[in-house]
Amino acid sequence: MSFEHPNRNNETMRDVELDIMSRPPEHNTTNLDLDRMNLMLDLLGHPEQSFRVIHVTGTNGKGSTARMAEAICRAYGMRTGLYTSPHLERINERICIDGQQLSDDDFIDIWDQTKDLVALVDAKMEEQGKPKMSFFEVLTAMAIWKFADAPVDVAIVEVGMGGAWDATNVLNADAAIIGPVDMDHMQWLGDTVEKIAGEKVGIIKPGCTAIIGPQPHEEAVMPIIEEAAARNHATLMRDGYEMTVSDRMPAVGGQVATLTTPNGTYEGVPIAKFGEHQAHNALAALAAAEVVIPVNGPLDGDLVAEALSSVKIPGRIEQIRTSPTIILDGGHNVNAAEALRKAIEESYDFKQLVGVVAMMRDKQVEEYLGVLEPILSSVVVTENSWRDRVMSADDLEKIAVDVFGRDRVIKEPNLPDAIQTAVNMVDAEDELGVGYGHGVLICGSFVTAGDARTMLEEHVSPTMKQAMVIHQPVVDPDDSDDSDTQTDAAAADMLDDQVSPDDFDVFDVLGLGESGSSANRSDDVRA
Repeated sequence: MSFEHPNRNNETMRDVELDIMSRPPEHNTTNLDLDRMNLMLDLLGHPEQSFRVIHVTGTNGKGSTARMAEAICRAYGMRTGLYTSPHLERINERICIDGQQLSDDDFIDIWDQTKDLVALVDAKMEEQGKPKMSFFEVLTAMAIWKFADAPVDVAIVEVGMGGAWDATNVLNADAAIIGPVDMDHMQWLGDTVEKIAGEKVGIIKPGCTAIIGPQPHEEAVMPIIEEAAARNHATLMRDGYEMTVSDRMPAVGGQVATLTTPNGTYEGVPIAKFGEHQAHNALAALAAAEVVIPVNGPLDGDLVAEALSSVKIPGRIEQIRTSPTIILDGGHNVNAAEALRKAIEESYDFKQLVGVVAMMRDKQVEEYLGVLEPILSSVVVTENSWRDRVMSADDLEKIAVDVFGRDRVIKEPNLPDAIQTAVNMVDAEDELGVGYGHGVLICGSFVTAGDARTMLEEHVSPTMKQAMVIHQPVVDPDDSDDSDTQTDAAAADMLDDQVSPDDFDVFDVLGLGESGSSANRSDDVRA
């Protein structure tokens, strides 16, 4: 508790998260309006009018594009706010100021400042027979209030779902980015790309710059986008027309490309992500940054390169381990699977790649697996932590067998066991023991990627703690004697006798050891 963070009710971060996440989901056809958000902004005094806005939608690539645009703006000295979803590990990830996610104290403080107003909105909605604010609407209101309070110069905001009725669409964008439009969230957005595009063009506001990424269904989608831009007198910038990616080549840790916008050409820009789609995301981010950064003409190429070479995007084709290589990807639809496959084929040379897959029931599971089938030598089907929506391992196994064949599919309902099984499979084929050409791909959902990322984060195992104690540096050399040195040497020899490389596995990294059974390992990790 402090003057800056009074925490009047002595709430913990867990208390606050439960308060917010227990609210109705945004996937609710009864709340397809902006009434709650508009009323909330009225009560807050319209803080959204105090900063410029880059608004990002599209079926895939929203989070990557938003992070890239934020990095470029921040490199130019602008104070930035970033709002993305979903979070992989902690809810704080969704709201960032100057590239740093909110601390627990900050997050609790923002909730403390806004929750009474949330209650007022809920009461008003109840009077009108309408639903109360969803958890996504609450988080969006908190982000807007924090951005104004900071204050930020520009907010880079990722749409939650769709566009027209998304909670973020109370913002009036200076630059509206629409990435590839494809089939996803059909229950809520429509069962054709035309209907989905009709929802996403809702973020194009009067007088803004509409930045359009490559469209896999260009003939169907572009007329809808162009009509919305004309109706709102928006400036239209299309990938492949007014702006282009050229001279693209893979490089260590990502790729290098030349990016051209109406303002100028940026040659040899390093982009710290794999895949052609990420080069196009970088182009859209650059074009949007040019709109909001107060500079005439092209931006400084060195600053752009510095920004794009430093962007880290958790859970998006993210390599988190070597020997064996372990890659996480949260994409969950066909378009994301196609981008993932192309990136892996371009950037890696796997002789063996084992997939660990957990997906939601409402996704195009068979189609997703079919796209990845040519690059996966085998697949371990499993389940993630979202029990209400995840497809059971039994059902996923049936679909996977149809796609891969019986001999290439293994079922391990527990995610830690599934990861360990995949690691064991690639280790068994790795004759040199260096991991080259052998990898594990954990994919199918952002929840899956987030669960795995939490499990595989760097933790000091009990064995390593013992080693660190043994090898502590001597603080005062004058007080040391031979007996201490001999004791340390004997302990080190004992450690060498007790530990071999084979002693380290996924559960060592998790800090679970052999005492926990496979049945309770997942629960231990989540605790």
